[in-house]
Amino acid sequence: MSTMSGAHDLVVVGASAGGVEALTRLVAGLPQSIDASIVVVLHMPPDTPSQLAAILGRAGALPAFQVDSRRAIEPGHIFVAPPNRHLVVDDGHLDLETGPRENSARPAIDVLFRSAARAYGRRVVGIILSGVLHDGALGLAAIKMRGGITIVQDPEDALFAGMPQSALNASPVDYCVRTNEMPKILLQLTSDGSAGKSPMAAPLPEGLEPSMHAADEPRHGSTPKQSNAASGLTCPECHGSLWEVDSSGPVRFECRVGHTYSVDALLSEQGKTVEAALWSAVNLLQERAGTFRRLSGSVSANLAASLEERAVDSEQHAETLLRLLYRIIGK
Repeated sequence: MSTMSGAHDLVVVGASAGGVEALTRLVAGLPQSIDASIVVVLHMPPDTPSQLAAILGRAGALPAFQVDSRRAIEPGHIFVAPPNRHLVVDDGHLDLETGPRENSARPAIDVLFRSAARAYGRRVVGIILSGVLHDGALGLAAIKMRGGITIVQDPEDALFAGMPQSALNASPVDYCVRTNEMPKILLQLTSDGSAGKSPMAAPLPEGLEPSMHAADEPRHGSTPKQSNAASGLTCPECHGSLWEVDSSGPVRFECRVGHTYSVDALLSEQGKTVEAALWSAVNLLQERAGTFRRLSGSVSANLAASLEERAVDSEQHAETLLRLLYRIIGK
């Protein structure tokens, strides 16, 4: 447990699509004297250098840094997750992990939020900003259950309302406000806690305990996931079995090695897999037609006619799949 002082001295923020704009407005209203640390996860491409720390540092009075190794948490600073690494809170420090993706994201908001809830309890303020799908919803619920304060950007204020709305659907929140209202709330919370109403909460339900979460299991010698209890679905990334976990909130799906999906994220990834399979099938059918025609040039006339007929059939099958594929993409 960290030794930092203050009513609420750790603010964790999650964002995705449209999040840079929302983050910029948020940090622009925070003074250098704020008695809390701001830790940010923004979904980003894994192989693209991030300029988020520089952007946030220019947007307001607080210095902003990308976390590249284990680092002590300091008040009055903004810390940003790097691409392709989970950012976790551990004993007054921030650490990086290369664990499995959650909701197809690394860094994932849920990973940061769960670790913050475990380490800081009621001293955490969790914020969900603009984004799509479901990442952060269960993590914010974990913060709430540990007695922390939860804030969600008003979906009408967000460029992309999916993540804020998912967080609102997952559990009760303390504040649902526009980003320009958040700095005032944070200043109250970090000075004397007068804006916070959450009581000290009971321990998290079993399904939300970090030791029971797929992404945390590789650190332990055993797993509660038994083959005969799997959901019958497969992980879109590693193709292992998925377990359906209902932890008194939104259902999530987890595989043995730790890939984790909300229902929305799983449907999205399944859709990508279906599309990729159909494109591959179209390509193979067109190649097959080309192969039949290539062979027809070196055989008898009767056999060449048969090969041409098979080439036409393959092309027709490819065209049928293309029409189905365009219908799926258009939905």
